[in-house]
Amino acid sequence: MTIKLIWQRLQRWWALAFVIFVLDWITKQAVESNLSYGQEIAVLPFFDLTLRFNTGAAFSFLAQAGGWQRWFFSLIAIAVVVGISWRLVKIAKTNPWEALSLSFILGGAVGNLYDRLVYGHVVDFLQFHWQQTWYFPAFNVADSAITIGVILMLFEGFVVKKHEGVKE
Repeated sequence: MTIKLIWQRLQRWWALAFVIFVLDWITKQAVESNLSYGQEIAVLPFFDLTLRFNTGAAFSFLAQAGGWQRWFFSLIAIAVVVGISWRLVKIAKTNPWEALSLSFILGGAVGNLYDRLVYGHVVDFLQFHWQQTWYFPAFNVADSAITIGVILMLFEGFVVKKHEGVKE
């Protein structure tokens, strides 16, 4: 397979991942420029903008591990980026649903990887809560893109393949 053919297969999917990365970066920059750490701005009765830093993974997993987790999660993210890129080469033309889901995950992974490498933590700013008593952990556009990618992947696996008559 030539480089030109690989580029043609991946161009739109990497472009989507890049757009997600840029949106994530812009929103994080805007929040960091306008909020101080821990500040909360109520947007809706159940939703605030806030500025938080997460040195761990999802739900602050290993956030208090002492620093080694930055490199551990960065290596995992790099492996994910390489693995998704390899998978996109294989399926970019034949499976648009999977390619779409992987592009969302790729964009989110790159967004959070950038934060880890540049800042040593991930910038989170979207916070949902219930009556000021229960708070869902803060997250960001990259986390949202990863979640959307996983939902699209599940949709593709359970609905699209079933509808197309593909048997596992």
